[in-house]
Amino acid sequence: MKDIFKNPSIETLVNEIVALNHSWKAAVELFGDDSPLSQSARDLKGCLQVRLLQSYPDQVYLIIDKETSETAGEELYSLRLVTPINNRNNAEHLPVRVAKKLLSQSEIAKRENDVM
Repeated sequence: MKDIFKNPSIETLVNEIVALNHSWKAAVELFGDDSPLSQSARDLKGCLQVRLLQSYPDQVYLIIDKETSETAGEELYSLRLVTPINNRNNAEHLPVRVAKKLLSQSEIAKRENDVM
């Protein structure tokens, strides 16, 4: 039997990232940005996004989402999927400042792409 916690499929990771993104947004609405639940959901989402990038480097890449960055007030990466999963072409957004904390500069450079 496959251990899904040791080596989750790309589909599993994307689904978990999307679910955590929704949970994080709901927690912020209910309890505010500074609540432990909001912060934990946000941080776990970022960790799963890094795991996705590192586990599936040929299937996901980073691209700055200019439109969403403008709305958010900071630069955001979109984690783009080479092949859509469950009709999704991305695994949500990751702030550039967070990517710089969680990934090395060489990892970011390898995964950054304007056009794949």
